[in-house]
Amino acid sequence: MRVEQQLEHEQNSANSNQMLINQLREITGIQDLQLLQSTLKASQGDISHAIGLLTAQAPAEEPVLSGPPGTDGSGQAESGQRSEPRDDLQAAIELSLQESQNAQTEERELNRALEASTEESAARVKRKRCENAGESCSPADWIRLDDWPVGIRNVGNTCWFSAVIQSLFHLPVFRRLVLSYCLSEQVLEKCKSHSDKRNIAFMQELRCLFALMVGSTRRFVDPSAAVELLRDAFRTSEAQQDVSEFTHKLLDWLEDAFQLAANGNNPEDKQENPMVQLFYGTFVAERVHEGKILSNIEQFGQYPLQVNGFNNLDECLEGAMVEGEIEILHSDQMVSSGQERWFSKLPPVLTFELSRFEFNQSLGRPEKIHKKLEFPQIIYMDRYLHKNVEQTHGRRGEVKRLKEQLTLLQQKLESYKNYGSGPVKYPLADMLQYVLEFATTKPTSVSPTCTTVTNQSTPSDPNSDENSQSDLGDMAPSDSTGSSISTAQRTPIHKPFTQCRPPIETPIHPAPHSITEEELRFVKGCLQRWRMEVENNINELKAGIERVSQDLESMYLDSSLCQVPYRLHAVLVHEGQASAGHYWAYIYDHTHRRWLKYNDVMVTESSWEELVRDSYGGMTNASAYCLMYINDKLPHLISEDTDDETGQVLQGMDSLPPILRRYVREDNRWFQQELREWEEQFCQRPPEEPQVSNTTSMAFTESTDQAEPNLPEEPAQDPVKEPNTQENTEDHTAIKSLEQHGTEETEEQVPQQADSGPLQPNPAATSEGKKDQAISITQDPGQGNSDREGVSSQVLEDEVKLEDEAKANEAQADSTAESENATSHNAPGEAAETEPEDVVSEVEIPNVGKILVRSDADGYNEEMMLTPAMQGVIMAIAKSRQVFDKDGPEAGLIKAFHEEYSRLFELSQEEATPQQDPRLQHILVYFFQNKAPNRVIERTLLEQFGDRNLSFDDRSISIMREARGKLRLIKPEDMDMEEYLQWHEDYSMFRTVFAYLLTGLEQYQNGKIRESLNYLAHAYQDNESLLSGGEKKGVEQSLIALYRRKCLKELEESAATLFRSAEESGVAEGVSIMNDSVIPCMHLIVRDSMSQEDLDMIEAIRNRWCSYLGQDMDEYQQEKLGEFLPRVLDCSSENVVLKEPPKVQSKSPHDLCSRLAAVMESLHSSSVVIVK
Repeated sequence: MRVEQQLEHEQNSANSNQMLINQLREITGIQDLQLLQSTLKASQGDISHAIGLLTAQAPAEEPVLSGPPGTDGSGQAESGQRSEPRDDLQAAIELSLQESQNAQTEERELNRALEASTEESAARVKRKRCENAGESCSPADWIRLDDWPVGIRNVGNTCWFSAVIQSLFHLPVFRRLVLSYCLSEQVLEKCKSHSDKRNIAFMQELRCLFALMVGSTRRFVDPSAAVELLRDAFRTSEAQQDVSEFTHKLLDWLEDAFQLAANGNNPEDKQENPMVQLFYGTFVAERVHEGKILSNIEQFGQYPLQVNGFNNLDECLEGAMVEGEIEILHSDQMVSSGQERWFSKLPPVLTFELSRFEFNQSLGRPEKIHKKLEFPQIIYMDRYLHKNVEQTHGRRGEVKRLKEQLTLLQQKLESYKNYGSGPVKYPLADMLQYVLEFATTKPTSVSPTCTTVTNQSTPSDPNSDENSQSDLGDMAPSDSTGSSISTAQRTPIHKPFTQCRPPIETPIHPAPHSITEEELRFVKGCLQRWRMEVENNINELKAGIERVSQDLESMYLDSSLCQVPYRLHAVLVHEGQASAGHYWAYIYDHTHRRWLKYNDVMVTESSWEELVRDSYGGMTNASAYCLMYINDKLPHLISEDTDDETGQVLQGMDSLPPILRRYVREDNRWFQQELREWEEQFCQRPPEEPQVSNTTSMAFTESTDQAEPNLPEEPAQDPVKEPNTQENTEDHTAIKSLEQHGTEETEEQVPQQADSGPLQPNPAATSEGKKDQAISITQDPGQGNSDREGVSSQVLEDEVKLEDEAKANEAQADSTAESENATSHNAPGEAAETEPEDVVSEVEIPNVGKILVRSDADGYNEEMMLTPAMQGVIMAIAKSRQVFDKDGPEAGLIKAFHEEYSRLFELSQEEATPQQDPRLQHILVYFFQNKAPNRVIERTLLEQFGDRNLSFDDRSISIMREARGKLRLIKPEDMDMEEYLQWHEDYSMFRTVFAYLLTGLEQYQNGKIRESLNYLAHAYQDNESLLSGGEKKGVEQSLIALYRRKCLKELEESAATLFRSAEESGVAEGVSIMNDSVIPCMHLIVRDSMSQEDLDMIEAIRNRWCSYLGQDMDEYQQEKLGEFLPRVLDCSSENVVLKEPPKVQSKSPHDLCSRLAAVMESLHSSSVVIVK
């Protein structure tokens, strides 16, 4: 008996190891079985750790392909070659287990540093966005509304925590287990190990968090204590964790914590563990080995499902339950095992992990699978149960037969739809119809090479060319929809109101030269009979396909296989790529029967349609990552707590144990105190902050923005200085040095703009050992997040002092400037003869202050310096002053780069309003919102720090040179320049669309409707091409469509008024408006996806002009109406060519921002606002 148990245990262990090895092979792409086994053994069965080890060692230790079986010598040689790397890998694995994978290559460290910095910046911006939404606004936004669910604050790359915890908390049975968790004193005394203490501590923190989520008066709660405990369990606490890895760890800890409460570790006690009963099930694995059926029972928690190759959840389950073949250990052969898995016991909470990530071995990094996968709200699990094996086997065989039949029918139908032996194929029924039309066309004696002379009385008829073109087009085969078009429909109809004009002779169609009545009757009979046979066959095939498809869909809808329903409870969504992204959850509110979206601190009501849009995948980079179903026949899973005596439902604080109730009440009292303090501080705050003079605003910004703790210890770096003493001398010296020693560098550079025009790298100037330094700029060593903290109270108190000192300095500066002006006025020649390059001037930059600039500074452009993009760069350089003085130009550049990167990322999180669009303020905001590649973003920002206009002082020149040096280090192979240029072209097109839109709206306000329509039509067309790449790449299309519709309606009404005037000049003008503006725009609208408003407007236009047919009008009006009315009625028969709009005004982002605000203000007011 003991031997049988041992054999069964070894078999189960082997099956588990084989499953893990298969998963490692699938994820990493490594096929070396011995390497996978040793890695799995070193990681002690932790698959995530094993993946980390394999991916870290993969580039240096790729397995060598073995030679043919007959080459013994080569095989031994290769075996020897592979044994040494495997020994090195084993040593590296052991070292990694001790030192947490500290030994990595320099290139991988730099790449990971870049990704970590970007993710840290994104997480910090997202966290600050949450704080701003919840803490920096009115107290009303802090307070929870009634019993609305609370959010969970993202405390730094922890959106995965919020998504999983919310889905578990809103499962009442799980919430009751956590809130009622309690350990006796005897059990606590026995808990000596670190893991037991950690699990108990985490359980207590989770209880407190759940209690706050039940009874807190806050709109969102802080999970920092629980998160910190979890972070200690992960090796990379700074990286955003995989939600499945976190959920596994969470359930393991909960299971161990409840096992302590069960007072035992034997299997019987473990089965009583509520976590095991709630989340764990069993399945039977059956396989055929040497003609025998072997089976074993295994336990599962979260069931993994592959996404690739499947279209819906049932297909994923079918693929996971049946395996066609497996590998034999220590062999390269594959044998058919027919292994199947059948659920023997389903857990009440059934969780599916959707494997949307795969490791790309060639690229050395994981990639996300953006593929659409549908899943139902209710899934019936009967077909996957072990008790239904026989029934499911029979249905699977029937499904296989029906699918083969369906494939055969579809192939037959395809042969009718695409007939022919050449490369181009056509529908057979249409081809027979075309041949019949040719045969029945009356023969003609005119040679096909002769041209027909039309009536000379109408040589300028505009319809003749169009008719000839359309007739020639009709000769080509079309789709099946055009098979019913007769010969008469091709002939232009002579309109009754133009009867006074002689009819135009119609073009000649191809026809047989001669055919007898008998031949025609015979051919016509054959072709009609064949076409009828073909159509009957096609209809029979379509009916057969429909019948088989319905049989397939209803195969498992039998009542006997719909006895185990599972309802969708939660969907965890991941948005982004494999390296970084954001998680949120959709959770079903079983009480109110609605879907809610939990996105960190925000909890909003949603719908199934929104869930489908965000979760199915395939359209955007957001898709479901984890599905949580609950047994729909177990009502206790979602039933709320009830009072034991009264039976009434317990809500809010009444459902909490006494100790947690006191904890929540204390937290609520503390929250009320915070609100009172905030209100007192807000009431005492003056309405306007004291203004600092322009002379010292630059220095004050530097001091307040940095506000580091060691600032009071450095009085020598006091920002308030006399502007014309030491700093001027340093500026003059730096400018001289730049002129004398930096000319070679500046001459090599290509002129740059602040938000466009990439700088081409110089391959000759690159260095092999520093190629990664150019892009690893976002990593800010030693700085952390201290510079992003709020301004200290000491700095706020010194603001008034700074103002007084600023006034004194300003007066002194004025007096000094007057004396210098007098001197220069008295002796202009002497000043000119000395060093003219030392002459400096003060330039006031908005939002920055006054800066000293050499009058003939190389490349300096005052207009460019006034742009918001350059202002941001100047401010970032100012904030890097202390780092620059302490650590040099490179550290200063990194600090300034990090500051500007963070500022722009925060700006990209702002929502667009009708009066402003953040994307217009900076190109990087556009890139961030459209998720441009990091290298494109970083190079663009690096080019702005290398702009020539920064050559105005010592610090800026050094940082500019450092940035240009890093740009030269970027090799062509390090950057896809076509992709880079395409992103810049997209932004240029975005600004062009905005310029067209704003110009069109301005023209509309000024009454120039015809010009406005042209601009808006161009804006709509260009914007549509932008939106095809993403919804954030273009402008809101509905705004353009609205005013395009208004302009079109007003312009058409004006044309109709002119046409009804009966004056020849008015009629001509009206027809010109219709032909040049109205009709082309109508054609574009019809070709686009029309809204109901557009459709109603076009129908109204058509009805108006058709109504003129029954009215009395002169011959000229009838003639003109006959010329353009067919174009009004048929919007698909001509190529639309839009009239090119005149050159638009400035497309600079700053000007577009001002114009947008002005135009939107004018649209909501009675007066017209003009921006000059």
